[in-house]
Amino acid sequence: MKITPHLFEAFLKCPTKSWLRAHGETGTGNAYADWVRTQTEAYCHEAQKRLLDGTPPEVRVVAPPESASLKTAQWRLALDVTVQSQVESCTLESCLPAIERVPSEGRGRPAQFIPIRFVFTNKLGKDDKLLLAFDALVLSRLLGREIAIARIIHGDAHATLEVKTTALSGEVRKRLAKITALL
Repeated sequence: MKITPHLFEAFLKCPTKSWLRAHGETGTGNAYADWVRTQTEAYCHEAQKRLLDGTPPEVRVVAPPESASLKTAQWRLALDVTVQSQVESCTLESCLPAIERVPSEGRGRPAQFIPIRFVFTNKLGKDDKLLLAFDALVLSRLLGREIAIARIIHGDAHATLEVKTTALSGEVRKRLAKITALL
């Protein structure tokens, strides 16, 4: 069983919706859902371009080939990074729109990774933060260390919100347990 942000988000809105998605049942003909998906994709593309423009070419990478090489990475910014980890009887997978790598502050200390999610709306909801915490959880499981901070870039002004993912990780784990039981 694979749990993705798409399935996790569906569960946050409605457990039945997530069950249907997990079993391949998808709705059709929802103009609003199609509009939201289009807006999200366009905003993500624009925000990624803005991040790339602000980062020198030698320290950025798009769609790195292996997430296993994250521990030894030398880049400062990576886009479209797919991460996957195993948790009990299921696989957690997320395609992170962006990850910032902050070099270590001292010898023998690991670099810090900050997952970044893009949301086109000006006002953020709890679900947006929980989705970001899901991304951080998958990344932390892969790296074998805690991801304490993550960022959401949102709205017309591309405002940045830092989210303490450690405060949300317990709630994400509870929801994952419920999803696993449901499926």
